[in-house]
Amino acid sequence: MNVWELLDLPGLDESLAQVESELRKAVASPEPLLSEVAAYLVDAGGKRLRPALLLAAAASTGSGAGENVVQGAVSVELVHMGSLYHDDVIDEADSRRGVRSANARWGNLVAILAGDFLLARASEIAAGLGTEVVTVLASTIGRLCQGEMTQLQYAYSTARPEPAYLDAISCKTASLLSASTRIGGLVAGASRPEVESLTRFGHAFGMAFQIWDDVRDLVCTEAELGKPAGHDMLEGTYTLPVIRALADPETGPELSALLGQPLDEPDVEKARDMILATDAVRGSIAEGRRWADLAAEALRAMPATSAPPASATANGAANGAHDDVAAVRETLAGLAHRLLDDLAVRSS
Repeated sequence: MNVWELLDLPGLDESLAQVESELRKAVASPEPLLSEVAAYLVDAGGKRLRPALLLAAAASTGSGAGENVVQGAVSVELVHMGSLYHDDVIDEADSRRGVRSANARWGNLVAILAGDFLLARASEIAAGLGTEVVTVLASTIGRLCQGEMTQLQYAYSTARPEPAYLDAISCKTASLLSASTRIGGLVAGASRPEVESLTRFGHAFGMAFQIWDDVRDLVCTEAELGKPAGHDMLEGTYTLPVIRALADPETGPELSALLGQPLDEPDVEKARDMILATDAVRGSIAEGRRWADLAAEALRAMPATSAPPASATANGAANGAHDDVAAVRETLAGLAHRLLDDLAVRSS
């Protein structure tokens, strides 16, 4: 199961098609090589989770996907893609989204320049959406860098504490998802209380989403993941279930002796089996549910959208519109829980 099976909202596909078209315009450059490299990941596709959340956040306030909403969605996806180019250089990745990574194809310098170009284009688009949108994106880019630095400091470290993990995913994942939902409210013209509720939702959902993704890395198959299971351990990134297993009094010492260094595939599989034999996955899902609860609370505490026109005919249409807004909010409020429910069944 993935987010797309759950985030089934009326008009979302059509709005995302608009975002896709505008993304391709945004990455175009008079410099042919830059244009080719910048468009590389756009052409490779992707989940477009951040634009989808922004569009859904706007819809949760009763707003349609107008031009500013679409451009906001483009700006957050450009930040995401720019960070992926940089991440692949840092990780020395060979592939991304089923194709050779930009750094593997054109070299690190070209990939870094393409990532910088995408971040610049995101800022340029955001500038047309208002000072606060620019501020949110600039702050988020800083948080992404902070999270990457934190993660690098704990590469292959079996002493990585749980608070450091939570801080890293808050910066690397939750910050951009929170920015997406906040900007969705801002460009939709939402009230300040609505914007703040959407911001809290985006952060809490982002935390739950990353924990879900980290557990999937251990419990799902290579065919489901599109990469070998336990890939995070292979790269020296020890996520919440690994940290919890390392703290297990019986398994921890043996697992600690195995980790802390680059592993070959058989050792990754051995470490994975050891982790799955503990309560680490169950405990990690429980932590994900804590964040999912906070995400749901943020949406369910969100103030009612502004009152509709007051004619009898308008009221009838407006009542239907309010029902649509309520349905969008309820879908978003339960999104993280539904992801974790599926994971709990899979890992039981």
